[in-house]
Amino acid sequence: MGEEDKIKKALLKKALGYNANEVVEEYTYNEDGELKLSKKKITKKHFSPDIAAVKVLLDKYYKTYEEEVLSMTDEKLLQEKKSLEQQLREDNDGIE
Repeated sequence: MGEEDKIKKALLKKALGYNANEVVEEYTYNEDGELKLSKKKITKKHFSPDIAAVKVLLDKYYKTYEEEVLSMTDEKLLQEKKSLEQQLREDNDGIE
């Protein structure tokens, strides 16, 4: 997974909200003077959706259909036109 994909995935997680475990560990020294885990507390924590992450995600990764069309080459526009015409023909065939 590339860096951009990791960033997009992290933004999506933050934008939608998520649950995570919060771990708190306490250590004490035993008779030999070594550290020993004495308590471990795991709490489920909910992180609410973040509107700033939603905005960044939409601005950076999602184009409106108009923006997408404006960025298409002539060849890509012709392909899109043919695809839409084919869909219309298929839809019309189902009506009869």
